[in-house]
Amino acid sequence: MADNLFSDKDAFPDPGVAAAGVLMAAAAMALLAANSPLAPLHAEVFAHVILGKTLLHWVNDGLMAVFFFLVGLEIKREVVVGELSTRAKAALPVLAAAGGMIGPALIYVLLNEGEDLRGWAIPTATDIAFALGILALLGSRVPPALKVFLTALAVIDDLGAILIIAVFYTAELSGVALAAAGAAIAVLIALNRSGVRAIAAYVVVGLILWVCVLNSGVHATMAGVITALAVPAGEDAKGRAPLTTLEHALHPAVTFFILPLFAFANAGVGISDLSAEVLLHPVTVGIALGLFAGKQVGVLAITYVARAAGWVQLPSGVTAAQYYGTALLCGVGFTMSLFIGNLAFDENAVRLLEVKAGVLGGSLISGIVGYFIIWASLRPKT
Repeated sequence: MADNLFSDKDAFPDPGVAAAGVLMAAAAMALLAANSPLAPLHAEVFAHVILGKTLLHWVNDGLMAVFFFLVGLEIKREVVVGELSTRAKAALPVLAAAGGMIGPALIYVLLNEGEDLRGWAIPTATDIAFALGILALLGSRVPPALKVFLTALAVIDDLGAILIIAVFYTAELSGVALAAAGAAIAVLIALNRSGVRAIAAYVVVGLILWVCVLNSGVHATMAGVITALAVPAGEDAKGRAPLTTLEHALHPAVTFFILPLFAFANAGVGISDLSAEVLLHPVTVGIALGLFAGKQVGVLAITYVARAAGWVQLPSGVTAAQYYGTALLCGVGFTMSLFIGNLAFDENAVRLLEVKAGVLGGSLISGIVGYFIIWASLRPKT
């Protein structure tokens, strides 16, 4: 039926739906585990020490480096041949992403002070898998330009999150490790400039770079992004490019294993722990309001100014209601917000509980309201 809340069945093979579904299932399993007799076992498993680091540490600093490697590949592809390859294409998503990061940060800062200000970047992130998955649920009636816009905006948002992590969440630096990391980066640049197309060469040097960055004080996931930017994007005589080959190879593992494992490890919240003090704490409220209100206000305000100045136009075939719904979907922060929250309040159990409550609440409301606004805009006029 055209009026069904979920569009026609030919939309469901969309991989975005599957990605969002798996991620949602992992988050639900984490919540179930945290509110069942399995809670101690769940905590014990991820506290298990392997090679001097807990399993949670290996997931957040090790496997997530692979996720950021994939993000780096996507950013480079968009800049080289995609929706960020020209100024005209990039103008709207770049400006909208900037507004979507400034708005949430301001709301959080206005509600928090002191050490809690370290969490200002938590609501600035957009979860690309969830946001695109929700949009994919609406099926083929969604204007293609809207999907392209949301993808480009989310990619830029990821780039912003990467820069924030590198600049604001860096620990005490090790000169020796940084020098070694610099040498590894120089090797990656040399490989690229020399026309080396062997993927194994970039992977090996990337692993060495990861070890160096892990011990440098800069967050280890930065190694993934830097390595990705060195991978060649040009095609050979057979039309193959190392960048796209790696992207296609890594996408299933990241989508259906790494991100769900991260969600299962980090998204658990005990319902009994959600007291009024936790739910009404400025950290919780700042994150939730930042994601739901700050994102949409930031995206829409900067879009209004840019359109009034004649710098940009809405994507072709996209109505104001659909654009507004998409601005709401940008408030689904989930994975990236939880990741930044772990960096901001590492080992502070109380603050991390507030982070989880704010991220889950703000993301859920943003996703639901954004979905229904776009769904209503697509209904046939009677």
